[in-house]
Amino acid sequence: MDAYELITRNAEEVVTDEEVRELAAEPEGKRVYVGYEPSGVLHLGHLLTANKLIDLQEAGMDVVVLLADVHAYLNGKGTFEEIRETAEQMRAQFLAYGLDEERTEFVYGSEYQLDEEYTLDLHTLELATTLNRAQRAMAELQSGEAAKVSHVVYPLMQALDIEYLDLDLAVGGLDQRKVHMLAREELPELGYEVRPCLHTPILADLTTGVGKMSSSEGVTISMEDSTEEIEQKVNSAFCPPTRDPEPDEDGNERENPVLELFEYHVFPRFESVTVERPEKYGGDLTYDDYEELAADLESGELHPADAKSTLATYLDELIAPGREKLREFRD
Repeated sequence: MDAYELITRNAEEVVTDEEVRELAAEPEGKRVYVGYEPSGVLHLGHLLTANKLIDLQEAGMDVVVLLADVHAYLNGKGTFEEIRETAEQMRAQFLAYGLDEERTEFVYGSEYQLDEEYTLDLHTLELATTLNRAQRAMAELQSGEAAKVSHVVYPLMQALDIEYLDLDLAVGGLDQRKVHMLAREELPELGYEVRPCLHTPILADLTTGVGKMSSSEGVTISMEDSTEEIEQKVNSAFCPPTRDPEPDEDGNERENPVLELFEYHVFPRFESVTVERPEKYGGDLTYDDYEELAADLESGELHPADAKSTLATYLDELIAPGREKLREFRD
């Protein structure tokens, strides 16, 4: 796999392909970032973008992880002291998960977001950006939550972070697209260059396949889950024998979350996947890539129950080092 294929593997969107190809031609030492609001234990949503960061390190790029303490403060996630403690816990988990410590720089937003130059640039962005445009870039609010001024400032800061972290590439889930587009529109107004972006997919809800997997709604898998909890959650997951399920009774489109987790979490981290089965059920199956496994599920060669038990085993192996680090941190 060449650098471009590794950089763009499992990306839902590349903005723009031409810019990313230029980066891929000489990736060594280029700087890529993802920002995370310190909000608790890492879950599969965090780890999907972390998988992409590991790809980018393998391609030769240096990773910057923004532990966005000021952002978290603006979102009402506690005092700076409380947020810092959570951020340090997340840092330890990311490294345990597989990020290369020598090629990963962890930065607190408060290290530069409170400086005069950043603050003045932020005010310039506020002057240049209409309220409607900033609202379109806002994160979705929880049901019943009233929008505050901080919610509108938040995406402007995210856009400005891309310049102040001296980046060559921005990475985020597809829900960050609106922020990255805001940055590409508004940063030139401050005399700054635009950067390319990669967007990773949004995982479907584990139990229904509808909407997105969320730690605040429904079921997700996190680094504090035990082996037994992972098995229980995966065994209860929606997994029809197809990668394109029929809509639910309300007409909502569904995905197969079990296949998504194989595609975006397991196969990027393991050279092959073995499904262990008794000889009377056909014996073990070994897959070198995701497409082979998905095809066998659709053909009936691979039973959904066997797919689930195998997924639980591999997810547990990925999560175990972070789970142990979390215990050490708390002790």
